[in-house]
Amino acid sequence: MQKIAAAALLAVFLPLSLSAGPAAAADVTTPVKQVMDATVSNWAGGDSDWQDIFDENKLDERYSKDLIAKYKAAAQFPAADEDGISPFDYDVIVGGQDACPLQDLNIAPQAPKGETTEVIATFKSAACQGSDANSQAVTTVRFEVIQEAGKPVIDDIITVDEGGQSNSLKSVMQDIVKQQQSADQQQKQPDQK
Repeated sequence: MQKIAAAALLAVFLPLSLSAGPAAAADVTTPVKQVMDATVSNWAGGDSDWQDIFDENKLDERYSKDLIAKYKAAAQFPAADEDGISPFDYDVIVGGQDACPLQDLNIAPQAPKGETTEVIATFKSAACQGSDANSQAVTTVRFEVIQEAGKPVIDDIITVDEGGQSNSLKSVMQDIVKQQQSADQQQKQPDQK
């Protein structure tokens, strides 16, 4: 009787323990939480150092090969001469150069669609500015997460601007490269008078 009970318990708990390990290791929210934790820290105030969400040491851990390639291409054209690193002159998560400490952060994975799982982060980034509707507005950022080399990585970050237009960060990075290449071409052309 004890052998049957032990076998029954093993039959129930062994599959659960085997499935818990890989599922926990492949949590699609992991890279999103890393980016959002850095963003929350950046806007918390105080004396903490700014955390670059595209830090060279974190790229492979958080992002897809395609997003990394597009970022590195855009990073050849820094937005501000004084930092010489980032192709952006704003925080790509909060969508601006200024924000309050983030409030009401929620991270929610959606049902997978093919190879991509969308993870939606919502938060208030201007709540300290007042109680009006604009200050209390909720920002939504959609992270497209895929699996590469057996781990979840962010393949794109989709933000929504004030006009309701969705913006792909990969497209923004490609536009940075195209605009710079176009400007370089115009500078190389001799004056045609």
